[in-house]
Order: sequence, then structure tokens, then C-alpha cells
Amino acid sequence: MLTPSEEVGLAGHRLARRIQRALESIPNDEMMALLRSIHELATDRHLSYQREGATETIRLLACPITLRSDQLAYLHYVSLTVLNCIRRLPDFYFADPTVREILKVTSEEERWLLDCWTPAHREANPIFSRLDAVVDFPSANWKDSLRFLEPNLTGIGGVHLAPTSDRVLADLLVPALRARDPRIRLQLGPDIRELLLQDMMEHLEAIGRPEGQIVLLDPKYETEGPDEPEALARYYQERHGIRVLHADPAELRLVDGEVFYQDARVDLGYRDYGVLDLFDLAEEGVDVAPMRALFAGNRMISSIAAELDQKSCWEVFTDPELVQRYFSAEERQVLRRHIPWTRVVADRRTTDPNGSRIELLDYLLTERETLVLKPNRSYGGEGVTVGSSTTETDWDAVIQTALADEDRWVVQQLVTLPVQEFPVADGEGRIHNEPFYVVMGFVPSRYGLGLVARASQKQVVNVAMHGGECAVMLSASAVAG
Repeated sequence: MLTPSEEVGLAGHRLARRIQRALESIPNDEMMALLRSIHELATDRHLSYQREGATETIRLLACPITLRSDQLAYLHYVSLTVLNCIRRLPDFYFADPTVREILKVTSEEERWLLDCWTPAHREANPIFSRLDAVVDFPSANWKDSLRFLEPNLTGIGGVHLAPTSDRVLADLLVPALRARDPRIRLQLGPDIRELLLQDMMEHLEAIGRPEGQIVLLDPKYETEGPDEPEALARYYQERHGIRVLHADPAELRLVDGEVFYQDARVDLGYRDYGVLDLFDLAEEGVDVAPMRALFAGNRMISSIAAELDQKSCWEVFTDPELVQRYFSAEERQVLRRHIPWTRVVADRRTTDPNGSRIELLDYLLTERETLVLKPNRSYGGEGVTVGSSTTETDWDAVIQTALADEDRWVVQQLVTLPVQEFPVADGEGRIHNEPFYVVMGFVPSRYGLGLVARASQKQVVNVAMHGGECAVMLSASAVAG
């Protein structure tokens, strides 16, 4: 007999097949017109990425990723559990030399951590994160397929892009699917913009500044990357009548302990800036004291705790001794099941995924096809090297690069990336299905779980590397049969 979890997985498989059949039944000319309409609406709704000063519309793939409400509930529980473990890392860092070595930061960063991590932060420690993960929703063993790849703890991408993608396909593609199969019933999941707003409003209450001024802080004048803050501020104004400002850290000033942007007092900042970025600004002559004041006053989302945003967090969560020392039985079960084995690359002894003692460098050479190497603190897919797609000679060269890099690298157990087919047009205007790797991002909040999905035909899946956005939708219970 199938387990309840396997029954759910098979129901998800039936829904995915139904959607695929409906897509395939759309005539070629009609599908070409639909793809053009999706691109045009994505452009109109600012689904965009800036490259070298030029604005590009991000590719939005024309097939939704679907999951059931009970799957969403499990993902919410697991993601919140992982995030709550992350929230406690500063205390572990200061108390335990082993953790401090795994999460090593510069002496300047550590001074900021010491100065800005206070008892008040333990009571109200806002981290608005995106936990990148893979999960094969249509699989009968979908829970076993869930693996968290890495944390992203500050200035996460997708807050505007993901709900915009969902709504474009809900407006254009879903009606076309239902015209061919009325049993296809899909609904939108939690809106990440709303989850962020609820977290910000709640934190304003917690710090005694209800209805205070929120300012989005990022490299405002950069011409590279997704331009989400302006769209986000516009959404809050139009949808809720809430005035949210957008500023560059260089535009802030500190007056008698209060931070100001123009004439507005900054009661809460939402940041797309790390402390290391602030050091670079300081070297350029920018006064970063206002940013430091926001951190120290617990008036920043994400809090100073997010400065431990490193892929090596996963070593803390997969080291048998540390896991036993710091986490509850329930937390240990989640970490053991869903966090892949990860280690900082160095000439050292450690434990392998089975808990056996190993020489790490020897293990990297013998187990190349089961491993991935990643720069510890980079983002955008930079430097990620998949052992099974690399020659032995190139793999050894990457190991040497990792050993010589003072910013450090990690090695991680290779996880299977789910593959989904999407309709694409060739150069002659014909529609055919092509397989894409899909990576999810889970945005946990006490109010719900935001869902982000990206797809690429390369194993390193990232919009910055010309990947595409996917819509994610929930199936109604009536769709299961």
C-alpha cells in the first residue's frame, strides 16, 4: 500500500500530466501568440533585469509549477524550522570556537557583530530570507527529494519577480488551460510582498515605532541586477496606501542618534547590503554610521544576525557533534532529512555523510562525481562547480583554487535537480517542449511561505546567469482525481 505522502505525490503527478496535456493541445499559432502576450505583459509589469545599463525582460516560462496545500504546509514547517536554527547562529558563534571557525568572518565584521548583537535582537530577530532548495513535487517520494542548497538571508531576490510571474500566468495561461480542461483549477500562493510587509509592520510594533517610516536600502544607482525596490515601493503605495521610500546608504544621515533620508526619519530599513559592502562604501568616503545605527538599534531587516549568511552554515547543521549539542530532537530530524552534507574546504579531518572520519581532501578526489564545490560567500551561481560535469584535472584545479582563496569554499553533497518540460519556440516559429532544471526558493514567515522558482538548461540555475522565472501555483483539492 502507498503511504499518504506517496498518494499526495501521485496526485501531484496526475495534475502535472493534465496540465502538460492541455498545453500540448493548444495549436501552434495560438501558443506562439500566447508566448508573445506573456512576454509583453511581463515587460509591462516590470519583470526585468538590468545588464550593463540595459533593461531586459526576464524570460517567463509558460508552464506553472504546481503543488498541493498539504505540500505547502510541510514546506512551511520545515523552512521555518531551518530559519529558526539560523536565527540562533550568533549565539553559537560567540560561545563555540568550532562554530566560529566554520563561520569565520573578518575582524571588522566581528566587531560589528559584537556591537550590534544585543539581548533585544534575541527577543526580536527579524531575518527575511530565501532558502534555496530542490524538491520534486510530482514524485511519490517528494518529501525525500527536498534538499536545501544554501541560505540567502538579506536582500533576497524574487520579492517582486515571483508574485509578478505568478500573476502574469494566472491572467494569461491559466484561462487557456481551463478552456481545454475545466478540471484544472489553480490558485495563487502567498504573496511574498505581503509577507514582507507583515514582517516589517510587526517589527515596527516590536521596537516601539508603530506606523513608522520604512525605507528600502540598496545600491539604488547601480545598473546591474533586478530592479525590485522601486516596483516594491510602488506596490505598497498602490495596494495599501503605505508610503515606502527607496534610498542608497550614501543618502542617509545621522542626527542626534536618529537616521534620516531627506526629511524623513528612518524607523525601519529593509536592506540589500551586507556589512562587507558597507566597508567598501566607507573606503570610498561614504559615512556608514547611519547604517550601523540602524543595525545597533534593531531597526533593520534582515538583522545583524544575517551577516553569518554563508554556505558553511550547512556544516554547522550537518556536523554530528554540533547538531547533537545545539538542536532539539525535532530540529535534528529536519536537518538530517533535508540539509545536504557540507564542509569548508581545507586540509583537515572531518566526517563524511555517514558520520565516518575521513581526510577531506582525499574524499574530494575519490568522490568527485557525488560532490559540488562552491565559493562560500558568493552569489549568482558564481564559481559553482559540479564534479560529475568536470574532468578530474579541472576538478583538481578547482580544489587548489579553493584552498588558496582566503574567502574559502565549501564542498557539498550533490543533489538531484528536478527537471520539468516547458514549451519554447524555435527560430522558425514552431513550439516544442524542452527540459529545464528547476530550483525553488522558500521564503518563510510566520504568516506563510513565499515561493520562488527559477529554471535553466544549465545545472547552475540563476537569473543572473540568464535563467528564467517560473510561476508557482497551488492546486485546488478538486484537481486531485
